[in-house]
Amino acid sequence: MNKQNPLQPLDWAPEDLRVPEVPSSKGGMELRDEAARAAEDLAAAAADDGVSLNLVSAYRSYPYQQQTYAGWVDRYGQAEADRISARPGYSEHQTGLAMDVGAADGTCNLEQCFGDTPEGQWVAEHAADHGWIVRYPAGAEDTTGYSPEPWHLRYVGTQAAADVVRQGGVLETAWGFDPAPSY
Repeated sequence: MNKQNPLQPLDWAPEDLRVPEVPSSKGGMELRDEAARAAEDLAAAAADDGVSLNLVSAYRSYPYQQQTYAGWVDRYGQAEADRISARPGYSEHQTGLAMDVGAADGTCNLEQCFGDTPEGQWVAEHAADHGWIVRYPAGAEDTTGYSPEPWHLRYVGTQAAADVVRQGGVLETAWGFDPAPSY
């Protein structure tokens, strides 16, 4: 998924969603089953290392993403909204394979400074061990089309995550996709 590769159809929804057993900022957030298991593993490993992660956002339906994106457009205009939010049908959250994580105490959640927190640093170092990549890394905006989001993780599986990290940490580059800086 990126700005050049939307879901087909745009309002597609996964059928194997479930709530992962992880600390979260609100109840009822879902991921696809395999991603939920990986989220549970990630949260447990973080806790074992003394790092408290919180699930901040997970699956978003097409209508939910319509509202989210429209809110950003209303607040900042379409050009800026396109840098910080996916249009409906283009959101990785809609796949059920993406989640936003944060510090349990809320420090820098959904902000650039999350990457500088102990939680953000732990995620950057260990997410791939559990099948997750930081999907929008710093310095890759011209390729991904999005501003850096050290909190946004995409589940790809452990082998694929290791390959993405080994090849520089940008999914488009590692998987041979064209850059997708715009729609």
